[in-house]
Amino acid sequence: MFKKPVSNWKTSSPLRSSDRKKLKLKAVSLFSISIEEADVLVPEGILSIKFKTHLNEPGIAYLARDGDHDPLWFTLGKGDFQQQDALIIPTIYTLWKNHKLLPSLFTPKAVIPILSGGADLMIPGVVHCPQSLSEGQLVSICKYERIGDIPMLSPPLAVGRMAVASDQLQDSGQEKGKAVHVLHTWKDHLWELGSKGDIPQDLPMKEDEDVNLEKAGDTEEEGMHVPVDADTSVVVPEPSSLSDAPDGTRAPVYTPDEVSQLLRMSLIQVIARYIDAPAFTFPIPATIFYANHILPSRPNFPELVLLPSSSSPADTSPPYDSSSPDPYSITVKSSSFKSLTAFLKSTEKSGLITTKAPQKHSAQTDVLITAVNSSHPDVQVHRPFATVREVEAKAARKVLQEVKQREQRAAAELELEVQEFWKPHLISVALFEAMGANTSNLYTHPEVRSLLDSYITARQLVNPHDQAYINLDAALTLCVAPQSKSKSSKNKKSSTEGAESGPQTQSEFMKRDELVKKVLAAMQNWYEVKRSGNEGVTKKGKLSPIQIVMKTRQGRKLSTLITGFEPFNIVPEDLSEDLRKLCAGATSISPIPGKPANSGMEVLVQGKQSKAVVDYLLGKGVPKKWIEAHEVVKRKN
Repeated sequence: MFKKPVSNWKTSSPLRSSDRKKLKLKAVSLFSISIEEADVLVPEGILSIKFKTHLNEPGIAYLARDGDHDPLWFTLGKGDFQQQDALIIPTIYTLWKNHKLLPSLFTPKAVIPILSGGADLMIPGVVHCPQSLSEGQLVSICKYERIGDIPMLSPPLAVGRMAVASDQLQDSGQEKGKAVHVLHTWKDHLWELGSKGDIPQDLPMKEDEDVNLEKAGDTEEEGMHVPVDADTSVVVPEPSSLSDAPDGTRAPVYTPDEVSQLLRMSLIQVIARYIDAPAFTFPIPATIFYANHILPSRPNFPELVLLPSSSSPADTSPPYDSSSPDPYSITVKSSSFKSLTAFLKSTEKSGLITTKAPQKHSAQTDVLITAVNSSHPDVQVHRPFATVREVEAKAARKVLQEVKQREQRAAAELELEVQEFWKPHLISVALFEAMGANTSNLYTHPEVRSLLDSYITARQLVNPHDQAYINLDAALTLCVAPQSKSKSSKNKKSSTEGAESGPQTQSEFMKRDELVKKVLAAMQNWYEVKRSGNEGVTKKGKLSPIQIVMKTRQGRKLSTLITGFEPFNIVPEDLSEDLRKLCAGATSISPIPGKPANSGMEVLVQGKQSKAVVDYLLGKGVPKKWIEAHEVVKRKN
């Protein structure tokens, strides 16, 4: 929504006291907060400012009066929050103050930059979704990440509407499609209007399942609780809820000894597949080796590597069953070792790795991994498996691919449709009458060529000696001859007969492509420019490409001049203002020098801005073939 700079910001004005009260009551009603909380989120002196998004959708943003004027709320569509069905949407700044305003979905760290780039959240990118969310409901999106053994959750980093109901999202097993239509994100242009402060610190998920939810935070979603720091926390899921099957049955779990086996297999996977990678430069601190290499190399489908003793053989089919064990539960803490040091000692004793204890009185307190044994028998017979790292990377690539496809579709919808027409006019009217065509219609280039081809075939006008040429009859000659001298000659047969029976009338002919071009030149130009799916207006005149010319003015100062943009529904004032912000340089508008009045305007931008202007016009949907950029032209002395 705010992927590109928001245009047409109007001057901000403070809300009247009565309007602020209505906005505050609406926040209380929509988000079930107290009047005291609403006083903080709708402060006195709150400002309102109208805007239009880059998709030309109107809206109103409500900004804090003090400080950097952080955006607090916004609405989309015509009218303000007082409209009957109007919905006020909290910004990221507001959600950082009160995360409980919206239910939260979780997504991996790699997906967040994609959302900030303007993408919607796809189904493969959802790690967890609360129950009982309806389609269209407002939600926030948080980053979910594991650092070592600790699952971490960020504050809300995006706001959007559910594309599907959560029940459908959880039960359908879909791998494609959108989960959330994103409206606003961290680092988008609405967020950048504010103070642009640092993101509040990520918080660890609380593991105690006996937390009293009502006292901790009145969380309504099933299987949810609040992290340790209740003042700045965000809602996080119970670890068990991430591995429960849809029918409510608990997924099979591994015993501590089985977890130890899986961790050892993960280490062997690292040695077997990744040890030659550039990232391995020994010595490596043990905690880094564990967090960056062993944990990402855990089996993503552990039941295919080691069947839990708590499961039956039937649980192994299908391998992607949602009741499979959670690979993220495979940690040192849940193993029989209980500590990383004990795990490393065991693997060193078996000959897989070599470690070195930190020196006494050294600032380095971490055990160092100094070498690994790639010739170990267990490494030699190891069968690789799909790891957590590989599956996450594949999911991220899939999300990125869907984002690119969505952007390509959006660009196709945004692109202007430009169509040229020609109408019979003056000397070309007689030719179209001879062809039996309506002289009042507008014709496209292919239609004119088709009419000519039919006429040439019916009159047998193809030159028998060189079929690349068309013999011109009286109607064709009348249409094209006045424009230029046609190629002429006598064919060989006529020449022979002329020698015997006297001079003959000269036979005129022309290549087919040249003939079409001459006929079009004798017709009247029309054009139509419209947005995809909208009705266009057909106008008389020849459509020319937008001209971008760089000139040296006033000595050595370079300027970029843009003309011919009006037919493409671009307003000079909007173009000038947008380029002023985009190029961070002065702009001006003036009539085109040396042209009659009403011939259009010329927008000047200081500096060599050809590429920026071309990118801007492409972003406005102008097809590339209708943009011409010229090199710097030096003024003659």
